[in-house]
Amino acid sequence: MVDFTNGPAPAGFLSPQRFEADIYDCEVEGAIPKDLNGAFVRVGGEWFYPPSRPDDSPFSTDGYISSFRIRDGIVDFRGRWVQTPRFRNNLEARKQLYGVYRNPFTHDDSVRDLERPYLATVANTSPLAFGGKLYALKEDAHPYEIDPNTLETLGPWDFDGQYKAQTFSAHPKIDPVSGDMICYGYEATGTCTDDLWIYTISPDGQVKSEVKVKVPYVSTLHDMVLTQKYFIFPVYGYVTSMERLREGHLHWAFDKNMPTYWGMVRRDGDGSDARWFKGPASVVMHTINAFDDGDKVIVDAPISDGNPFPFFPQVDGSPWDPVAARHTIRRLTFDMASSGDSYVEQILDPTDVVDLARVDDRFNSLPYRYVYSSMNDPEQPFDRDRAGNNRVVNSYFRYDLQTGEWRKFFAGDVHSLQEVSFIPRSANAPEGDGYLIGTASNYADMRTELVIVDAVEMEQLARVYLPFRHTAQVHGRWYNNQELPLADSPIPEYTGRRQT
Repeated sequence: MVDFTNGPAPAGFLSPQRFEADIYDCEVEGAIPKDLNGAFVRVGGEWFYPPSRPDDSPFSTDGYISSFRIRDGIVDFRGRWVQTPRFRNNLEARKQLYGVYRNPFTHDDSVRDLERPYLATVANTSPLAFGGKLYALKEDAHPYEIDPNTLETLGPWDFDGQYKAQTFSAHPKIDPVSGDMICYGYEATGTCTDDLWIYTISPDGQVKSEVKVKVPYVSTLHDMVLTQKYFIFPVYGYVTSMERLREGHLHWAFDKNMPTYWGMVRRDGDGSDARWFKGPASVVMHTINAFDDGDKVIVDAPISDGNPFPFFPQVDGSPWDPVAARHTIRRLTFDMASSGDSYVEQILDPTDVVDLARVDDRFNSLPYRYVYSSMNDPEQPFDRDRAGNNRVVNSYFRYDLQTGEWRKFFAGDVHSLQEVSFIPRSANAPEGDGYLIGTASNYADMRTELVIVDAVEMEQLARVYLPFRHTAQVHGRWYNNQELPLADSPIPEYTGRRQT
């Protein structure tokens, strides 16, 4: 029995499961498109052992990776813990040895390592497929390579020693023109350092460039955007310091008085001419896309005016502000021909949306038209008697940047959706012609459901039912069988012969 007296036990749908699973031939309602051949991979976390303190962040939960393998209209599910050193150390000790979020000073003496804080990673944030390999990412350490079929943890990966930063972001970008991956580490030379190291890596795993810059202040560089000319990084009001960590606090707190900076780093340069544009306080935890427009750079992102995470405290001790936490889709314009350091910010629509927005990845870094994400549509019903007092995100949406049109898909009156992924119908299909895929939490029936939606009509094509509620997702991505060496059979080393 696991004792949660040192921390809160999540209740209801989010209560710990603490198991791995294999489900073959999942129950399917509707018809899965026959052209889908790949896997929807999710990375998230839950507490295998309770947190050491009740004020710890949910970002400290143990990493869990799962996969819905789809082929010929059939779905097989697999879920596994990400076997980081932290997970194994806890399991050997049969208790939680680690302290609060990204603070090595709060860990048990037996695992405290101030020189190598990345050993405490939980690899619980996002999946990445690149160069035929699958990784689980968290921005405080190197990627952890995962077998794409068994989901076995193969260990940390540094691209054969070519990647020198101590950390690797949860949101690298793939350039659809070159096929290169743009990745980076912030706090790249150690805890609370102001070093940002940016890498361009070819599809065969070779580092093509390493660019080093300093940030205006140490902040959460959780995501970035890319154009064909620039690497672009937002720096915003989450702050930290060694003094803060020595006092035993979580790694981040929000300072509403800190300005937002956007760093423009030329892709063909060495970082010495990096420019930082300054704007009002905000949070840009995730981005949408960016592109070049002559001498201007256009950046789209779901942005909030304040702290979106109530578990990260305010520096001034003020209470969390749910109004300032709302996200709206905004467009920022940077004039690279000017000598100033300001930019123009426009709210494209006042609708409150979830900041986990996606585009058709074939248009990453290029002019594009459609944004996909999720929202809680207040016009849709919610059966609180059956579903309980849970957080609700009931709809996916497609937002047309050219016309301002919204198209929505409603998941159900007892459901809450997690991050959506877009799948093009074919390699040459027009932008937006394809499918949306993601999971929904069915609070009433206590199960997780995979939803597949036509991305143009925003109508459901199929729903896949797991016979249990699955651990929470942070990020999920679709990868086809060209991007990963996915087996046709769930049976390892299947020969195609029937046993007799």
